[in-house]
Amino acid sequence: MSALPHGSGQNSVLPGTTAARGRLLLVPTPLDFGCASTSPITEVLPQATLAAAAQTTHWITENAKSTRAFLKRVGEHMPLALPLQQQTITELPRAVHKKGDHGSTPGFDARTLLQAALQGHDVALVSEAGMPAVADPGSSVVRAAHQLGLNVLPLVGPVSLLLALAASGLNGQNFAFVGYLPQDAGERAARLKQLETLALKTGQTQLWIETPYRNPAMMGTLLNALQAGTRLAVASGLTLASVRIISRSVADWKRAGDGPDADTPAVFALGA
Repeated sequence: MSALPHGSGQNSVLPGTTAARGRLLLVPTPLDFGCASTSPITEVLPQATLAAAAQTTHWITENAKSTRAFLKRVGEHMPLALPLQQQTITELPRAVHKKGDHGSTPGFDARTLLQAALQGHDVALVSEAGMPAVADPGSSVVRAAHQLGLNVLPLVGPVSLLLALAASGLNGQNFAFVGYLPQDAGERAARLKQLETLALKTGQTQLWIETPYRNPAMMGTLLNALQAGTRLAVASGLTLASVRIISRSVADWKRAGDGPDADTPAVFALGA
């Protein structure tokens, strides 16, 4: 077993101090949150990540309920350091996980969430699916950990954006994640044309995500707004048995008449 954290968090001593400090662990979760089916957690998270999660008792999350569900799945394979009811689970403020936390949120200081780490406990940051702070909130907590001199340790697990990019056949040497596109159909079409122009001019792959129930609307806009020769890749159900990854020209997408369903998270990518 690799030297991963223990729940006590007795890990490091900052220069000039004698008190041991905990670390901020970035704990990935399976990509099946909200999906009709799930994958065995041992197939998508390595043993060392599961062990670290089982040993940790202090959590920062966007949703406490989903974190408890995750810990319950972990506990089916490894004993938890504390029962679920005794775990310390702190939710990020609603404004942070709804509006994003890369910029400043008035009145919010993420350092206040890391007091347990200053007292010697490892603190885990977790989101509802995938790697926290990547296409999910949490960057403010990571930045605060660095400000406090805490070690930040990202654990191994699935990152949907990179899985989709690797399987797309698009440029993996130059790419950008652009988050969510506008909900308004007209604004969405205009934004897609901007991304297409950028991709075709620079060779930079453009990636984004969408709320599953809007997948069909996204596909409709894509097929109407993009040029016939532009390559579009859609990856849905990543890490699930129902995984579906297709990369083809817009013209071929139109001929096929298919696309992601309205129930499964998908990653979209376009390029030359």
